[in-house]
Amino acid sequence: MDSYLLSLLIFIPLTVAFVMLLLPARHVQVFRWMTLLATLLQLGVAIFVYTRFEHTPQAASEDYANSSRYAVIQLTEKADWIQMDMGSLGTLSIDYYLGVDGLSISMVLLAVLVLTIGAISSWSIRNHVKGYFLLYLLLSASVVGCFLALDFFLFYLFFEFMLLPMYFLIGMWGGPRREYAAIKFFLYTLLGSIFILIAIIGLYVSVIDPVETALSLGLATHADQVNPQIIEQVQSLLASGQIASENLVRTFNMLAMMDSANYIPGTILNILSQASLLGLSVRLWAFLALLIGFAIKLPAVPLHTWLPDAHVEAPTPISVILAGILLKIGAYGMLRTAYSIFPEGAVHYAWWIGLFGLIAIIYAGMNALAMKDLKKLIAYSSVSHMGFVMLGLASLTVEGISGGIYQMFSHGLISSMLFLVAGVIYDRTHDRMIAHYGGLTAKMPYFTALVVIAFFASLGLPGFSGFIAEMLVFLGAFNSATLNELLPRWMPILATLGLILGAAYYLWTLQRMFFGTYYVRDTAWTSKLKDLNVREYIMLVPLAFAIVVFGIFPQVLIDMIDATVSNFVYYVNTQGKENLQLIFR
Repeated sequence: MDSYLLSLLIFIPLTVAFVMLLLPARHVQVFRWMTLLATLLQLGVAIFVYTRFEHTPQAASEDYANSSRYAVIQLTEKADWIQMDMGSLGTLSIDYYLGVDGLSISMVLLAVLVLTIGAISSWSIRNHVKGYFLLYLLLSASVVGCFLALDFFLFYLFFEFMLLPMYFLIGMWGGPRREYAAIKFFLYTLLGSIFILIAIIGLYVSVIDPVETALSLGLATHADQVNPQIIEQVQSLLASGQIASENLVRTFNMLAMMDSANYIPGTILNILSQASLLGLSVRLWAFLALLIGFAIKLPAVPLHTWLPDAHVEAPTPISVILAGILLKIGAYGMLRTAYSIFPEGAVHYAWWIGLFGLIAIIYAGMNALAMKDLKKLIAYSSVSHMGFVMLGLASLTVEGISGGIYQMFSHGLISSMLFLVAGVIYDRTHDRMIAHYGGLTAKMPYFTALVVIAFFASLGLPGFSGFIAEMLVFLGAFNSATLNELLPRWMPILATLGLILGAAYYLWTLQRMFFGTYYVRDTAWTSKLKDLNVREYIMLVPLAFAIVVFGIFPQVLIDMIDATVSNFVYYVNTQGKENLQLIFR
């Protein structure tokens, strides 16, 4: 059964979408239930995947075919997808290759949970219901596919395909300026995709798949027969130029890209070729291309300006998906591709990555403090919290990387809850201005209690998941000055200003909207401002429960990622420094 678990996560929503496509548009309630069923099935499969996931797998060297340089990839599914004879250039090989490790398992769980909550939130959609839920299911498959793909071409396919449903979901079901927000989102993300595509092309012309090449040379008759000794033989023949070009099998396999011995001599990304552009190594340029591409999706300051517009104009369920999942694909992409394939770039540009993370923390926090629109405040708080992720990744310490991943997971839960509580208000009054409300506790006490949990969790109060994430990031960034000398101590010290700003804008909003004398701008709203209904409780309570559980029992998540992160940090630091010595020799 394990052999197709990951495919189920992708094809369940696609199958339901196909069935939905055949039904008449008048079956509105059926579409809602079908979408909810699809996401619940995804959630059930993801939980089963978690039970099958080994927290401390065997050493990566024992299983080359399914191992990265830092972890064993588990529950792998691999099949030939596109095989094309390129004549003298060899063979083009694109695989349907899925797997999970410590970097992706938590993101898969987060994605399916938020998608389920988003499906419940989508119950309020009234216009073009069939089209909305078809696009929602396509988005569900694409998002999960990004976290599972281990072939760069397949990853890029899922990454690009997310653009289409998101563009229409914002542009057709959004607010008054939805067309502008949708186009801005599309253009920014497309620009980032172009940077990523440039790096992918460079990798394709430079890297071979040693397993497929061994089969091409007749050293084995089946992939299962290819052992580490045969791999070393292929790599030795490659390095000495004894493999004819027509026998080379070029690949998009991310794991093959991590091993410098798989790079064809003389190609632009072979570290021994010393290829440079404008005085800088092409490998460092490739790292920057991937970094910029994923920084737009993160988003990092100053590439963040699409996010507030997209959040404000998107319908509540899509804001939940955008903040809860899509932003995390940016940070995950950095770890899975840029850091893993070009570790020298992670080391060389650590200081700058940390600096831009620090700028995002403070700059976005100050913007949030100035916001009058509740949704914009939450959007800028997301940019600020993603700055903590960048600071953790830049530290290249076990605590920092663990904190960055924990922050991605924690913020996915918290930001989803924040946009849901903003949606509760907006659904009743169609107004998001903070100054238009006051003393809402008197009318909505249970809603207020959940708002308090969401706000306090986001500002990093102990007992909530946000505190654990930020504490680990600060520990990692502070220790970086001693362990690898990549980040100066003044960076995490200044970053604590983000905590003060977070407390300021959340407590200010809480005081203005929920405490004090009851006030609303329009007296007609009073009859509409009723406490939570059953559907809203179903959305908000599980998120609040998860935020508290992961705040009190962080080991539940840390156990999943610890082994991979420890090896990942060692690999990036050691391999990165070795590669830099070769580049700047």
